[in-house]
Amino acid sequence: MYSLAEDLRSRDDAALSGLLAVRPDLMNPLPADFSSLAARANSAPSLIRSVESLNKWQNDLLVAASILEEPFSVKDLLAITDKGAKEEIEELWKRALLYKDDDGYRIPTNLRNLIGDSPAGLGPSTKKKLTFSELIKAPKGVDELLSRLMWGPPRGQVPNVKKPSAPVAWLLERGFLEVIDSQNVVLPREVALHLRGGKVFKEIITEKPPLTGGVITQPDIDRAAIANISTVLRWCEELAHHWSDEPPAALRAGGLGLRDLKRSAEHLGVEEICAAFVAELLYLAGLIAIDTDDQILPTNAFDLWVTKSHEDRWFGLVALWLETSRVAGLIEKTESKPLGPELDRAGISILRKSILHELSLAQKISPELSSFERTLKWLMPARFNNDYLRWTLREAEWLGLTGRGALSSFGLAFLSKEEKLGIEDALPRPVDHILIQADNSAIAPGPLTIEIANVIGTIADIESRGGATVYRFSESSIRRGLDHGRTGDQILDFLKEVSKTPIPQPLEYLILDVAKRHGRLRVGMASSYLRCEDEGLLTQILHDKKVDSLRLRKLAPQVLIAESDLHESIAVLREAGYLPAAENATGVLLSAPALRRAKSRPRPPRIISEFTSPTEGVLKSAVRALRAGEKATAHKKVDVPRTSANETLDLLEQYIEEQASLTIGYADTNGGVTNKVIDPLSISLGTLLARDHATGEVATFRISRITGVSPIREGKE
Repeated sequence: MYSLAEDLRSRDDAALSGLLAVRPDLMNPLPADFSSLAARANSAPSLIRSVESLNKWQNDLLVAASILEEPFSVKDLLAITDKGAKEEIEELWKRALLYKDDDGYRIPTNLRNLIGDSPAGLGPSTKKKLTFSELIKAPKGVDELLSRLMWGPPRGQVPNVKKPSAPVAWLLERGFLEVIDSQNVVLPREVALHLRGGKVFKEIITEKPPLTGGVITQPDIDRAAIANISTVLRWCEELAHHWSDEPPAALRAGGLGLRDLKRSAEHLGVEEICAAFVAELLYLAGLIAIDTDDQILPTNAFDLWVTKSHEDRWFGLVALWLETSRVAGLIEKTESKPLGPELDRAGISILRKSILHELSLAQKISPELSSFERTLKWLMPARFNNDYLRWTLREAEWLGLTGRGALSSFGLAFLSKEEKLGIEDALPRPVDHILIQADNSAIAPGPLTIEIANVIGTIADIESRGGATVYRFSESSIRRGLDHGRTGDQILDFLKEVSKTPIPQPLEYLILDVAKRHGRLRVGMASSYLRCEDEGLLTQILHDKKVDSLRLRKLAPQVLIAESDLHESIAVLREAGYLPAAENATGVLLSAPALRRAKSRPRPPRIISEFTSPTEGVLKSAVRALRAGEKATAHKKVDVPRTSANETLDLLEQYIEEQASLTIGYADTNGGVTNKVIDPLSISLGTLLARDHATGEVATFRISRITGVSPIREGKE
């Protein structure tokens, strides 16, 4: 019986390379011969991957082919589908989803099982002889019943098959319906095809629906995209600096807690899902890590990252996003947490690449979501997911790959693998000054330099963003700067240096007042204690309901102790409006380091990688190795005659002259003997120089290890 293995053996090198190119999973690892290749190509996991890569037209053809009896001809398949199917039938054969012999095409056995028992909503075949002309004179109710079953599902339920209604009885009597059990009947496949007019599908779409939407000029697209690029890079910097100042704690089950996510989103001034996406970018790039004490902190790699050009930073983030199997959008739909282990989805990187490819084919068009849905449903029906599409388009916009929904020139340059993306020239130049206003705010008229941005981000909160950034000075922001070791005078000196406007008196008073009060209240370890020379302040705290969770009690006139640890005590007191500072065991005031970095090495999440298309050189080597393996398999049963060293030498010299391919028995260092197929080239100093068919490379074989020689009579490869 003709098999898929026989079909594969009959293919030329170009056809085999084409198969391995579209189904690269068949090469991991490379099968020993064509029988092994056929077995892997017919395995369920490989077939599922291959079917998932088909478009709707190809998938419909495959389903239609499963209805026909084997072997079937191209004409048979065209008759039940569409006349323009010839090229796609050849494509299915190229992918080994169909194979052929002299009589026609066949389908791999496991593929039929994957398609199922009711392809295209059709029921099982019947062996009864049917007279379709009788349907013209069918009684009332028959047409309505058949119309409900003809497009599937083909099974129907009746109260009692022994006492059917008149239409059901009429159909059963003439074989147009068949009994499954006492309450179920089925419409035979031949009847459904007749009712469908001989066609398997009600509608066949043979071409990809085009993307439709609003037309936008490229300059408008790029202006929106460069603003998004600048923003996403700033988000990454701000979030990392924020977590350096006030690091969140990772959950025991892994990931970032909702409370910390909400705080981070408020700090960035974005929605929680956007903050989660930024956190995922930092996590993927190894710019943040979960430290040994479960705190989430920036890594030393972040300090190197901020010194790179904006273009290099953006390129690294986008390249990781395009390849990762993590889906940040799941956070808003499931119980998954940012940085958690539940966000991986296989095949998402292929979907992202397909979406960007379609955008590159429809430049200057901002596609409507419904149009994109139609296109992707046709392009990859097995992988399509409406949520994944929406999330990918949203993230591409955040990253600046798109602007106003259309692919930007920066995104196109990235996809085209151009050396320069043009981002540095498009971004506004950083500024080295701010403008302090009378209402305790400051305006940065553009992106600030790294040094100024780091300091201003510590002593002020961002109030609004845009072409200019507005910072707001407050009691809590000044406190944060003092916690990081700066004094009130140092903060004032910094502002005088970088501001082109004078410091308003109310702001100066605010800084000096907070600096004066900062550290009056001290927190240490008991689990923790509170110490203050102002007994009235301690009495106020002791009776403040906002800090009841600390379970405070008075230990001495100027000392309270708490059941919670130092960090929690400080956090609760700050939320209640107090300004505590930490001290060590000797009573010395502690200040947070200016830069807090994770001590542990970054451990970016693993990526469920997809099989990538191999290069032309790899394909050629794989085909050569397959053919060599096939030859070796064919000669394994041949007992290579053992010969002495002198006899071996004489035979090798003879076959070198004849330019014949040989099978040799070759002993390894452990004494095991394996058969190798070679083309002998020359002999020198007890060593045979020959081309090994398995690798295609010229290799050396010691003659003393050759146990025997057998020629391949069919000739050289």
